[in-house]
Amino acid sequence: MVIFWILILLGAVYLTKLIVGGAKRMEKEDTPFDILKKRYARGEITKDEFEEKKKDMI
Repeated sequence: MVIFWILILLGAVYLTKLIVGGAKRMEKEDTPFDILKKRYARGEITKDEFEEKKKDMI
């Protein structure tokens, strides 16, 4: 009977961590500037394009 309650408790802790961890992942969204920096870092846009788009955001 004790093992049963331990398993129930561990299951509850696991589900709580799963729910809280999922909420944290959903909070982090890239801003448009983050996306622009990533595109520049990957070489998808030139430095001039980067600077122009950065000015458009401000």
